[in-house]
Amino acid sequence: MTNKLLILEDGSVFKGEGFGWMGDAEGEVVFNTGMTGYQEILSDPSYCAQMVVLTYPLIGNYGINRDDFESIHPYIKALIVREACDLPSNFRSEASIDDLLKEKKIPGLSGIDTRRLTKLIRSYGTMKGRICEETAEIARVVSDLKSSALATDQVSRVSTKSSYPSPGRGKRVVVVDYGMKHGILRELNRRQCDVIVVPYHTSAKEILRLHPDGVVLSNGPGDPKSVPESVKAVKELIGAVPIFGICLGHQLLALAGGADTFKLKFGHRGSNHPVKDIETGKVAITAQNHGYAVDEDSLLTTDFIVTHKALNDGTVEGIKHREHAVFSVQYHPEASPGPEDANELFDRFIQLMKEEEIQYA
Repeated sequence: MTNKLLILEDGSVFKGEGFGWMGDAEGEVVFNTGMTGYQEILSDPSYCAQMVVLTYPLIGNYGINRDDFESIHPYIKALIVREACDLPSNFRSEASIDDLLKEKKIPGLSGIDTRRLTKLIRSYGTMKGRICEETAEIARVVSDLKSSALATDQVSRVSTKSSYPSPGRGKRVVVVDYGMKHGILRELNRRQCDVIVVPYHTSAKEILRLHPDGVVLSNGPGDPKSVPESVKAVKELIGAVPIFGICLGHQLLALAGGADTFKLKFGHRGSNHPVKDIETGKVAITAQNHGYAVDEDSLLTTDFIVTHKALNDGTVEGIKHREHAVFSVQYHPEASPGPEDANELFDRFIQLMKEEEIQYA
C-alpha cells in the first residue's frame, strides 16, 4: 500500500493508505451515513466533483456486481473509508471495490479516522480537500484549496448529450436529465411508461413537442442556481403538463415558482433520513443526497405549499402547486440504495397524468 494524505482547506491532515487508482484528487468533501449501498453511491451522478466519506467502518465486503450501478460512468472524485475490504464475499460479486476504482481511475483512501473527519465536517461544514502524496507541502496545498472555487458545471458534465427513448406502452414521460440515477428510469419502466430522456438544457418548447403526458425533473449535482436555463424551461412547463421533481428537480421547480434555495452546512446524504408528510402525518425513512435546500419562507409569496418536512432539521422536503398537477420531493423515492417507503410517489405521478389527460393539437 502507498501512504497518501487527505488535506482539508482548514489545515486538517489525515494520513491513510491509498487504494484504487493512485492519482491525486481534489473536490468538496462530504459524508454519507448509509450502512450499505456503496456501489450505488459511487455511481450516483449527484456526487460529481465531490470526495465522499463513508461513515460505515467496513466498505466493499459484498463486492461489485453488474446490476447495482446508478450510471455508466461514475463522477465521484474520490472515496474515503475506514477499511476497504480486499476479499469480498457475495454470490453476485464480480470484482472488488479496489478493482472498480482502478478501472474508473478514482482514487481511494483507507485507514483514516472517518469518525473524526465526519465530526469535523458536521462542526465546520463541507470543505474542499485534496488527496495527495505524503511528501506534499501542506501549507501550499491549504493555500491552493482556499483560493480555488467549487465547480459550477456539474450538471453539464453528467447530463446525457442527446435524447434517447426507453419505450413502453403506458403514459409518455419526458425525463429531464440533470444527472439522473438509473433507479428513476427503472421505476418508470416498471409502470410501463413510454420514457424519453432529454438533456438538461432542453427547452420547454422542445419538451412539449414530444407530447408528454408528464415530465419528471431528475436528481443531479451542484447548486440549482448554476443552471438558469433549466429554471426558465421549468417555469414555462408549470401549468402545461403534470410535473414530478426529484432532489435537484425539486429545487429547480421551487426556483421556477419564484422561491429561493440555500446551501446547507453539511447536507443530507444517507439512507436513514426521516421525513414527515404534513397532510397525513405519516413518517417515511428516506434516501437523500443533496447539499442545497428550498427556503421555506420564500415559498410564502409563491403558488407552492410545503407538503413534507425533514424531522432532523425541519428543512423543506416536498412542495406542491396550489392549482396545477405539479409536485416535488427533496429525497429519492427510487431509493437505490435505501428504503422504499416513498416509492408510491411514482404511482401518485401516474395517477396525476391519468387525471389530467393532456390534449395536444
